[in-house]
Amino acid sequence: MLKPIAKFMDWVFPNHWNPMENLGALSFYLFWVITATGLYLFVFFETSIDGAWASVEMISNEQYYIGSIMRGVHRFASVAMAVTVTLHLIKELLLKRYTGARWFSWVSGVPLLWLLFASDLGGYWLVWDEKAQYIAMTSAALFDAIPLVIVEPMALGFLSQEVVSDRFFTLLIFLHVGIPLALLLGMFFHLQRINHSRSMPRRRLAVSILAALVVISLLMPATSMPQANLNKVLGPIEMDWFYMNPLPFIDMWGPGTVWVVLVSFSTLLLLLPLTARTASDVARVDPDFCNGCGWCYKDCPFDAIYMKPHDSKKNHMQAVVKEDWCVGCGICSGACPTVTPFKRFNEANSGINLVDRVNFDVLSAARGKLRERTSAGKILVIGCDYGTDVRQFEDEQVVAETLECIGQLPPSFMDYLCRREDVEAVLMTGCRSDDCYHRLGVELQQERLVRLREPHLKYSDVRDKIGKLWIGKGGEKEIRLHLAGIKRQLEEEGV
Repeated sequence: MLKPIAKFMDWVFPNHWNPMENLGALSFYLFWVITATGLYLFVFFETSIDGAWASVEMISNEQYYIGSIMRGVHRFASVAMAVTVTLHLIKELLLKRYTGARWFSWVSGVPLLWLLFASDLGGYWLVWDEKAQYIAMTSAALFDAIPLVIVEPMALGFLSQEVVSDRFFTLLIFLHVGIPLALLLGMFFHLQRINHSRSMPRRRLAVSILAALVVISLLMPATSMPQANLNKVLGPIEMDWFYMNPLPFIDMWGPGTVWVVLVSFSTLLLLLPLTARTASDVARVDPDFCNGCGWCYKDCPFDAIYMKPHDSKKNHMQAVVKEDWCVGCGICSGACPTVTPFKRFNEANSGINLVDRVNFDVLSAARGKLRERTSAGKILVIGCDYGTDVRQFEDEQVVAETLECIGQLPPSFMDYLCRREDVEAVLMTGCRSDDCYHRLGVELQQERLVRLREPHLKYSDVRDKIGKLWIGKGGEKEIRLHLAGIKRQLEEEGV
């Protein structure tokens, strides 16, 4: 389902500019844009029944362009954040990134939806125009449906113009500041089990998004409806389907039904991780081979590894796996420098490895297949479980193996196979470069290949043999074309 969308977005946007691969980071960035512009608007906002609407109009119409731009950016950044958060949820859902140890990030994200909705809906109240009047009266009906007899009906506060006081706007300001602070705290907890989290998009993308918001604000300035008047019957209201979407259903179905729908939907999202099978394959540390380097600890995408004093080696550290947090990606085993087939190929031991998918087993399988091939110009294709299945490309010249994640592959294996098993070309493929299923597998592997990260390739001639194609699922055509090109090049070189 996501493949056609991903291809279209890649065609529209240059490398690393694809917003679909930066949804979480964009949401954080837009939050700070909203905060900065909101602080500017707050300086000129008057917290009173008579001054609220007038002060907003003054900002929009009497501050030349700056006030209008600030209000517009604040308004459209809120819409953009609603879009990015929604798309982020849908994407994580479709990719099933709520299973196993990822449950914490998923569950902690659900309350953020409520806080985001409440924060932005409160912003409409502060304008105090006819749209705010409609929102206030409809929201009052919604809250009055909650069976709390100790609370006076909220709707009584909007019976007439004389009932609303300046204290009401003081409360609104307090909530409109407090709820975003709660949202920020929630976003902090949302990332607690994520290592190397990216809370900001790439600089060029961030600047482009901000520039686009400014342009939209100039072309379509944010405007207010006439000032609210509780003594008058409301006419037609301009709807905002990004944040006001539940309100018309309150009129149609009644507040009780809307509560049932909203609470049921949220409960379904919270319980979704329970429906998925937890991965049984986790990483295990072998203290006899762990040298305490800490590279697995640094590279773990989910903060599932910590270091402690070694059990038997004095003045040494030892890695420890938090099994409840481990997703079984194997990136830690790819980072372990003790995985060295040159020294002990027949010993399936390393400092850290997956229980059911040991790196040496994969290496042994690849070596066995390569030795069965009699044709010249042997090609090795390495893929991951969440990209295109590379086993379909095996032939008399091509050997293919898959890993849980491309980050599971130790660079020493490439050194060994190219030097000892006469592999003439290697094609690495897997998830899309900025959208690795296990977050960091592709990025870390690329850094290892170019010697920017330990452990890295030892031989430069091996690095020249390695090609990379981060295409994700559905990349059969691209991989076949790439392999055909490799074969043609080897033939031209007389290999």
